[in-house]
Amino acid sequence: MSAQKELLTVRNIGIMAHIDAGKTTTTERILYYTGRSYKMGEVHDGNAVMDWMEQEQERGITITAAATTCLWKEHKINIIDTPGHVDFTVEVERSLRVLDGVIAVFCAVGGVEPQSETVWRQADKYAIPRLAFVNKMDRVGANFDRCLQMMTKRLGAIPLPLQMPVGKESDFTGVIDLIEEKMLTFSEQTLGQEVVETAIPDHYREAFTAARMTLLEKLADFDEGVMEKYLDDKPVSVDEIYRAVRKATLALHVVPVLCGSAFKNKGIQPLLDAVVRYLPSPVDIPTVDGIDRNGDPVQRDTGVQEKFCGLVFKLVSDLFVENLAFIRVYAGSLKVGEKVFNPVQKKQEKISKLLKLHANKREEVKEIKAGDIGAIVGLRFTTTGDTLCGTGDFVILERMEFPEPVIGVAIEPRSKAEEIKLKETLDKIALEDPSFTVGTNAETGQTIISGMGELHLEIIVDRLLNEFKVAAKVGTPQVAYKETIESAAEAEGRFEQMTGTAQYGHVILRIEPQERGSGFAFSSEVDEKTIPKMYLTAIERGVKDTLDSGPLVGYPLTDVKVRLIGGSYDEDGSTEMAFGVAASMALRKAAGQAHPHLLEPVMDLEVVTPEDYVGEVIADVNTKRGKITGIEAETDRQIVRAHVPLAEMFGYSTSLRSATQGRAHFSMQFLKYDLVPGNKAEAIIKKIRGI
Repeated sequence: MSAQKELLTVRNIGIMAHIDAGKTTTTERILYYTGRSYKMGEVHDGNAVMDWMEQEQERGITITAAATTCLWKEHKINIIDTPGHVDFTVEVERSLRVLDGVIAVFCAVGGVEPQSETVWRQADKYAIPRLAFVNKMDRVGANFDRCLQMMTKRLGAIPLPLQMPVGKESDFTGVIDLIEEKMLTFSEQTLGQEVVETAIPDHYREAFTAARMTLLEKLADFDEGVMEKYLDDKPVSVDEIYRAVRKATLALHVVPVLCGSAFKNKGIQPLLDAVVRYLPSPVDIPTVDGIDRNGDPVQRDTGVQEKFCGLVFKLVSDLFVENLAFIRVYAGSLKVGEKVFNPVQKKQEKISKLLKLHANKREEVKEIKAGDIGAIVGLRFTTTGDTLCGTGDFVILERMEFPEPVIGVAIEPRSKAEEIKLKETLDKIALEDPSFTVGTNAETGQTIISGMGELHLEIIVDRLLNEFKVAAKVGTPQVAYKETIESAAEAEGRFEQMTGTAQYGHVILRIEPQERGSGFAFSSEVDEKTIPKMYLTAIERGVKDTLDSGPLVGYPLTDVKVRLIGGSYDEDGSTEMAFGVAASMALRKAAGQAHPHLLEPVMDLEVVTPEDYVGEVIADVNTKRGKITGIEAETDRQIVRAHVPLAEMFGYSTSLRSATQGRAHFSMQFLKYDLVPGNKAEAIIKKIRGI
């Protein structure tokens, strides 16, 4: 088989969903039916293949994206099972960056839940074709039609049901294939391995005919051939429908929807058929975008014959090898023994060992070709998001953006002997997880580790103590505040040193508030005669370094624009260092005069509660400075949405349980930074200053 034909049979897919929708169970069934696993793992038993970390098995959730490869009908499917908890969104982000297609799993009872929306938007960002699998059709309250409506309403998608369920809840027995016009049931004696095809029962005929007409009607909007036959009342062949669905899916016009129950072994084989039939192969991604050494846009053709380039999308610290770098090869091939170039770090790397991965099991290989996902052992300079290309070549593929941490805890070693080990281990974890940072509190000298939520930090501390065996003490969680300004101010900074080597730098800066969430901007309004261009980079660097510590209590200063409006230089004495120091002095003065204010992270909260407890939930949110943004009724439950400061949300699961007798549940994710009200800000500042 030629290399290009071989690529046509490859599928790089991710499985994504809200926590508890059944992603990992679905993946376990896929591995079983494709012969990759000989026994079905179960999340609730703690033996799921893809949840191999001890912390995942204890909690019954996916924390790290696990990669595997399986074969189905002469196609090779590379699968990444991604986490569903909002604290691990970065895992989903970096997996989606390198995938060609996605299976979005929805719970038939919960429908489109908050994290489903988040991962859907991430897939929109990378323009990834999707299939939807409505799982848990056997559960009480399962409602296939409601799921379709929620996909339209909440995700703005056009769902295209290719199946209709036969029965629901405990009576769910199988599915009716709307394209091939047959009923599929899954033999319980063979754990669903045997798929039994039968004619559609008479009492389903009417519903089937209506559903099939709807399918053709939707397809007619995106395919002229189907439209002509549909309008002329001519039959549309099965192959024509398959082609039309694939075309519309790849163009992101529709999302084919299938249904089943992964736990009860129903509906997985048709889902695999749909992956092969409708999701793209690497050949369907003809080019990949990047920039060249001048920063100009460049497109690279994908394919085995092209020059090598690949994207490192994840690093994993390993106790047995130095580290693993997960790579998606877009063009050419990567071979053991070769030297490659990292244009981001401007360093050369040697490829000493390549692996294919099945969760945490490894298989050594000599080569990874275009379209494939694998891992490189022991890269010295490469970090997450870096590009690798052939020596002498230069292309940087589109980089990934990661959210900033919103919560931190103080951590210190239990003994002086553990100090170096703790630092090295934290650096290792920070290297593999871009949403985790390590810093030092300038006031107390404490080491602060920051992440995306309480669970995120809990898992990291758990790994420190149990996996890396570091003895450490951990403080209580702290909110990652920021600072901003409310008015404009100008200040002068002059740095003059007459003794020893002469140094001279003089700047006048104006600082102005910007829109919330806009970050930092710098501009120069001085001419070459006032301050030569050669010093502007040093001035901007001095400003940026000073932004790390705001005038109030030393939190990062954000949402500001700094303008260089004046200054002077000395032909003999001016240096870059002097201008950097002068810029820092001027910015500190100006920021202090610009009415600095504290910003806090605000979370988007969603509480699902029985109707009887809506009043209690709203009252509780109000006591936490929350703003209710909407209440929605769904069958026998209510969904309360609110924006609440993170500072008020520690221990919320306990207060929600007591307010609703344990019958409500919630999810929350970071929304934005906003001003802390006056009295509250004063109290926080006094507490931090120790007044």
